[in-house]
Amino acid sequence: MKPLEGRIALVAGATRGAGRGIAMMLGEAGATVYCTGRSVRGKPATGSRPETIEETAELVDQRGGRGIAVRTDHTVESEVAALFERVKKEQGRLDVLVNDVWGGDELTEFSLPFWKLNAEKGRRMLDQAIYSHILTSRYAVPLMLERNQGLIVEITDGDTFGYRGNLFYDLVKMSVIRLAFTMAWELRRHPITSLAVTPGFLRSEAMLEGFGVTEANWRDAVAKVPHFIASETPFYVGRAVAALAADPKVGEKAGRVYSSWELAKEYGFKDEDGSQPDWGTFFPQEFGRPYTVADKAAYESWTNGLMEIAYPDWPKE
Repeated sequence: MKPLEGRIALVAGATRGAGRGIAMMLGEAGATVYCTGRSVRGKPATGSRPETIEETAELVDQRGGRGIAVRTDHTVESEVAALFERVKKEQGRLDVLVNDVWGGDELTEFSLPFWKLNAEKGRRMLDQAIYSHILTSRYAVPLMLERNQGLIVEITDGDTFGYRGNLFYDLVKMSVIRLAFTMAWELRRHPITSLAVTPGFLRSEAMLEGFGVTEANWRDAVAKVPHFIASETPFYVGRAVAALAADPKVGEKAGRVYSSWELAKEYGFKDEDGSQPDWGTFFPQEFGRPYTVADKAAYESWTNGLMEIAYPDWPKE
């Protein structure tokens, strides 16, 4: 029997990237996975990206789970409420919620200081990547409370206080870590666990396309971006979430942020190629640790290194 056989999971923001990888790995572990997002066949919602939630659901099926695609705008309360009413009607329970709604790639202006940012883009990012998580959890938790069990996973970027290259982006990724802590505190009298998880250098569809490679030949990009050698597939963080969901002692982890690489060491899972990428060890060896703004040299080395990897044209001044 698979470890998550009979469990019901919902991945909010399952269209691509980490969300798709998590949905597939929950399916690999035997779960039924509701795959939600705004991009459906014939109607993409995020620029020119071709991925859809129907494709994700089919990939969940291929991995041995059951995928169910439900088009949902997680910033619209009526749609979120209807989503969980459907889950309750069809399944009668919810065991795992993964909040990975993002949709901010086209809103993030990494080349500008905060006093030059487009305020409307920033507000939209906060709505899409923080408010959506709060709204989704608000309607998911009552369904978990009916059985007095469940796991909520907030997907973030990074497990440090280091600057993430843009005021709004930084605020979003730190806020969902805090959201995991806050929900854990308010759920402390119930066996429902809330925590945050970060991937390392993610080989998402957009990242591979940006480097002009595919998953089959991704190492060809290492000549251009040497640090890409320490990257990981979305399945790696997916297996991290699946391992947490299968852990009967996961409640001991409530309120904190965990990384794919540290969870891989703890639970013994590997990436698709059998490796165990360790971004947490690789990056400090290359650029040092972020520490604080007061430690100016170390802080700038770390931040510049991070941004050079993800955004080669990012200005250092």
